Amino acid sequence: MAGGIAAALALAGWVFAPRIFESGPRPAFQLPVACGEAWLLGTYPGHDDFDIDLFPARGPAWGRPVLASYAGTVIEAGINGTLGARTQQNPKGPRGSGGGYWVRLDHGGRWQTQYLHLLEPPMVEQGQRVQIGQQIGKVGSTGRSGAAHLHYEQRIGRQKVEAYFAGRPSGITTDDREYEVRHVSENCPAPSPARSNSGTRLPGSG
Repeated sequence: MAGGIAAALALAGWVFAPRIFESGPRPAFQLPVACGEAWLLGTYPGHDDFDIDLFPARGPAWGRPVLASYAGTVIEAGINGTLGARTQQNPKGPRGSGGGYWVRLDHGGRWQTQYLHLLEPPMVEQGQRVQIGQQIGKVGSTGRSGAAHLHYEQRIGRQKVEAYFAGRPSGITTDDREYEVRHVSENCPAPSPARSNSGTRLPGSG
């Protein structure tokens, strides 16, 4: 009798567990950087599959805005590991450990994003709701970082997956070699409505 109950419970677990842990549809993620900017997305051996390091295609990385890839809720915002002492004035200072200043967002449907090595304490706090394109921090080099950059991940629960931006795969997959790809951010403010609430066309709206 006991064996029959155990078997039934095991079967129920096999049937229902996949549904419990299914993810929702992929959110319409955007690059976590300013609208219209070109960034180089790279990886290297030992970086872990699907981990992305972002560097601006032009100009210094230090202090660049880090934006939410999609609307969500802050589930982590603070220090991961130790900060170290690398600054814009002393970029070769002692490294820290882990992600340094970081943010983790929950986007629903088990989808999450992570933003590591921020310059200073995050601009958001745990439990806060953020909108797509909202600034959550600045690019820095805290934690275990060799140079100012943004380490970024998309996850389904604990599992890292290839990041998508504007509906397209990032191109950063395995860490079997060092390589990079170039993307232009479409993380842009929503256009202002061309009409007023009354339906009258606004001046200059064409």
